[in-house]
Amino acid sequence: MKFKGIIFDLDGVLVHTDKLHYRAWKKIADARGIPFNEEMNNLLRGVSRMESLEIILRNYHGPALSAEEKEAIAEEKNRYYREELETMTPEDVTEEVRESLTALKAAGIKVAVGSSSKNTRFILKQVGLDKIFDGVSDGTNITKSKPDPEVFLKAAEYVSLAPADCLVVEDAVAGIEAAKSGGMKAAGIGDAASCEKTDYRIAALADLKDIVL
Repeated sequence: MKFKGIIFDLDGVLVHTDKLHYRAWKKIADARGIPFNEEMNNLLRGVSRMESLEIILRNYHGPALSAEEKEAIAEEKNRYYREELETMTPEDVTEEVRESLTALKAAGIKVAVGSSSKNTRFILKQVGLDKIFDGVSDGTNITKSKPDPEVFLKAAEYVSLAPADCLVVEDAVAGIEAAKSGGMKAAGIGDAASCEKTDYRIAALADLKDIVL
């Protein structure tokens, strides 16, 4: 067995909430006359809420915003996003994802989540994945976002494994960089599959069995 544990990013890997994030940020941007479209939304993948706001504010030309005002805007966005998340159900997780997780656990591999989102546990509960993971590291227990490796290092710690024994599954380049700087191998799916630092390129989570089993 090549790896004792697999750490999964959440958005874009286990579930797809890009559209939900986009609609929430779009409300924020439109209310302030800030140009924002789906292409710009791609720049926000894998980064924290506050960092996402700073990226959006690059196109803001209104009065200077204080740190407190930025925090308030970020909370406003999260309220919109949480409203969107409440519409999620177990049907938002594919059968392929569920079967892959079950197969990995049956093989004795520990599975964990490593996500910068502070809504991670809420999402997992909404889609019925809250019982399957051996550890969850998210935005509530980290101080630095990807590409810093903190979220993945904590995930490895939560499942009592050394970083070298873990494989990270990511769809964002920032996540691949975080995994590599943390001393872990990385499997890239989606956009991350083309990242030069990716160790394994996969088209679906079912491909993981050929890598780890």
